[in-house]
Amino acid sequence: MLVQEKVAQAKQILKEFDIDCWITFTRESQINGDPTLAFLVTADVTWHSAFIVTSSGRTHAIVGLYDKKTVEETGAYDEVVGFVKGIKEPLQNFLLELNPKQIAINYSEDSEICDGLTHGMYLTLYKYLSEIGYQDRLISAERIVSALRERKSKTELKSMLEAIRITELIFDKVAKFIKPGVTEKEIAEFMKQETARNKVGFAWEETVCPAVFTGPETAGAHYAPSERRVEKGQILNMDFGVKFNGYCSDMQRTFYILEDGETTAPPDVMKGFNTIVEAIERAKQAIKPGIKGEEIDRIAREIVVQNGYEEFPHALGHQVGRFSHDGTALLGPAWEKYAQKPFQPLEEGMVFTIEPRLTVPHRGVATIEEMVLVTATGADWLSDPQKEIILIHP
Repeated sequence: MLVQEKVAQAKQILKEFDIDCWITFTRESQINGDPTLAFLVTADVTWHSAFIVTSSGRTHAIVGLYDKKTVEETGAYDEVVGFVKGIKEPLQNFLLELNPKQIAINYSEDSEICDGLTHGMYLTLYKYLSEIGYQDRLISAERIVSALRERKSKTELKSMLEAIRITELIFDKVAKFIKPGVTEKEIAEFMKQETARNKVGFAWEETVCPAVFTGPETAGAHYAPSERRVEKGQILNMDFGVKFNGYCSDMQRTFYILEDGETTAPPDVMKGFNTIVEAIERAKQAIKPGIKGEEIDRIAREIVVQNGYEEFPHALGHQVGRFSHDGTALLGPAWEKYAQKPFQPLEEGMVFTIEPRLTVPHRGVATIEEMVLVTATGADWLSDPQKEIILIHP
């Protein structure tokens, strides 16, 4: 179902962009596969393989003989050719018949998600096309691959919503487990057991999923849980996501460990937490198709800075899909490392995180990460947004 949805979507995208032909060219995909392949076939391929979609709506696959049946069963291709000796002849013959003005292939300087064609495979394809005089027709497929990944189908959204539901369930359960004296590792292990109980995978590598940070002077992000113990009067935050049917959630929640006699978090903690809530809400309200991610990032960044905190050292939000970071457009600042991603217009169907952060001195890091869907007129919450700090009683 998913492959049929995405191949049908690809046909429309090629027609929209007026690109004649798109080829995903790969081999031994279990080792070094193109990240786009999951939209085109249900299993890995072994030998040199070409998945071809055209703006006229024609679809064609050329694969090794033993991969042919698997590709046929997707029901997404008009014809599947299974070769024995090599791909060159059937690929050249098909392209000569098609005679496309442009041939889009999966390379990109700016977007890792669109850069699945290895250099060796590029050289192979270039040699094949040179033999028929088509080598000058090659262009980057970045626009095609970006749109295909970013415009979520009904099946994709359904899987993501379930991943989010399970993530929120586990966050609710771990809130009852956290108490002064437990370690970050013990908290993470509890969440891993709940992940297994729900029969889902981790949205990123298990060593840092979940990431758990308690108190001040922590690594802050992308670091494994430690033996550090939860202490009263400190902030604890967690970054966590699961994978359901190949699709991810990616969320963060902030907790405060009450001191003896406290019934609410102190003013410095609440100021930091409420600043994050406001930044997320204002950013979400500004999201709509056509706006650039850099503009959304600026809104949240200014709120954090205006409240007296240092600006967060990362983008406000990224896309989520088959990976926790998945897509070209980014809610980010105009920094070198983000290249052109912050200047890509947002489109209906994109799923983004919104995740500002700030440091509350001597307490820890306050951060929330929510997930939103870009709609025709704005943005909808996919996650249930955290509006209140989660209080842990001693």
